[in-house]
Amino acid sequence: MNNISADNIPLKALFIKYKSVIKFMLTFLGVYVALSVIYSFYLEFSDGSIYYPDYFTNLVGLQTSELLEFFGYQSEVLKHPNEPSLKLLLNGEYLARIVEGCNALSVIILFISFIIAFSGTFKITTIYILSGSVLIYIVNLLRIAVLAIGLYLFPEYEEVLHNVVFPGIIYGMVFLLWVIWVNRFSKLKKKHV
Repeated sequence: MNNISADNIPLKALFIKYKSVIKFMLTFLGVYVALSVIYSFYLEFSDGSIYYPDYFTNLVGLQTSELLEFFGYQSEVLKHPNEPSLKLLLNGEYLARIVEGCNALSVIILFISFIIAFSGTFKITTIYILSGSVLIYIVNLLRIAVLAIGLYLFPEYEEVLHNVVFPGIIYGMVFLLWVIWVNRFSKLKKKHV
């Protein structure tokens, strides 16, 4: 009986067999690392700016507050005195901190890296990245506003709301966008049709 194992298959044959997987991984990691480095420079240069703690986190805080006002709650966002974050108050009650991780940029970087790794045509890829990033940003604002209302109305469920439900919303949204991309727009789909 002929036993074929990875040891018996030449490296070139393995590379050819898994070329698309290797290309995806290298492209994904390359884009992810490059965008993450750019983002870290952005955060470094944001230190000490007039937008506290950084422009996008500040913007998310202000827009979340406006969204909560739209939903009929009195909302306020204040600079946290002891750390680079914003304090979110709802009807005068301090509920949560809005930190840099709440601005959804790291999630958008993850989304973009995957889309580029499975790129389609330049035009479709660009449109999908822009529209998907805006959609993730909007869902993130809604997520923070609903989390604030949930914490206000049901403080006993803070752990479940903050650590399970609301990360599930944003990552679930990204996963759904990835599935749509792979099944409808990527070059991978065109190769298998």
